[in-house]
Amino acid sequence: MKRMAKLLALAVAWSLFACAASAETPKPVRLGSVAMDIPAVMNQRLTPLTRYLANTLGTDVRLQLSPDMPSAIREVADCGVEIAYLTPVAYLKARERGGVRLVAKTVTNGKSSFQLMVVVREDSPLQEVADLRGKSFAFGDPAALLQRAVVVGSGLKLAQLGEYRFLGHYDNIVRGVMNGDFEAGILKDTMAYQWQGRGIRILYSSPDLPPYNIVTCGKIDDALFEKIRQAFLSLDKSIPGHAEIIEALDNRYDGFAATSDAEYDVVRQLIRPFAKD
Repeated sequence: MKRMAKLLALAVAWSLFACAASAETPKPVRLGSVAMDIPAVMNQRLTPLTRYLANTLGTDVRLQLSPDMPSAIREVADCGVEIAYLTPVAYLKARERGGVRLVAKTVTNGKSSFQLMVVVREDSPLQEVADLRGKSFAFGDPAALLQRAVVVGSGLKLAQLGEYRFLGHYDNIVRGVMNGDFEAGILKDTMAYQWQGRGIRILYSSPDLPPYNIVTCGKIDDALFEKIRQAFLSLDKSIPGHAEIIEALDNRYDGFAATSDAEYDVVRQLIRPFAKD
């Protein structure tokens, strides 16, 4: 009888200990991202940021990569991850789906906005957007809706192009245009400027657009949201160790800046003709 009582007491004590330990162990914060590279490369790019967030937030932060953009949107909108690194269009789609909170936007070469640029070969006879009618055109990722939206926003319908193909990455577009495989293509401003005068000529530039961003799931509490926001805004290349974190994500980034939903109105306007996509 005494032995049974002792065993029962031990069981109760263990149960209380397990409950207490469970209560004291915070739920891991999960970091997601749009798939801009193969998983191995994305893991490499985001691992330093994951470690930084774990140290700064004082909690377990785990990287949870999505295989494609629709999955990344769904994960953060449905709170499958607490933090996500998204494109401008992905942010808007996640906001429409479940409500997310903007944390910060990226800063590249001192700019907290970017442009998409229609380019042609340097010696091309094409001089304006209207000249692209009936011509071949190179886009990047089919999921990058903003690329097509910018072309349509320039005054040219996609159906007016002779043909267009999706080549994946911007470097493929550069090669395709310079080699004459395509008569025009679309590039991010940094890539367009890199090749301007070296075989590429800029034909059209979009308005200033809000860049890639960091968002959180809409259901996280205000205290955690503020800690996450401060963690990103505090990243500074002049602080030892911070440059490696920022440049691992993208070697052209300077850091992060505050942002607001209103900055994305220009993107909303551009993608309106593609509401069903």
